[in-house]
Amino acid sequence: MAINKMEQLEALSILADFNDRLLKNLPTIIGELSGKRQADTDTYLQNILDSINWEIVVTSNSLDLLNEDRMRIEKDVFNQRVMALSEALSSKNDSEIAAALQNLIPCFEQLGNAAKEVTA
Repeated sequence: MAINKMEQLEALSILADFNDRLLKNLPTIIGELSGKRQADTDTYLQNILDSINWEIVVTSNSLDLLNEDRMRIEKDVFNQRVMALSEALSSKNDSEIAAALQNLIPCFEQLGNAAKEVTA
């Protein structure tokens, strides 16, 4: 258990730094999907989705630690917003994807703050 907790702390420490970059990039991709599409928008979106997926895996594997002494991450809300993103991606509608990403920003802000708090 101690090793697992150490691994979780290390992953959350990496996530905290990584999350800051994700949060800086989300408004840019949202803008591109909201009518300012660029030649590399699809590639950029895929990179952001890969980042989101990585953070979701780390969160899933560390949720017990993140919420150990108090509720920091509301799993149901996070899951609902991730599912909404999945549905938007299936629709291939840029404005729906942009809206779903916008709705995820508070979840990733909360996640970043929680990771920083737990690893401090």
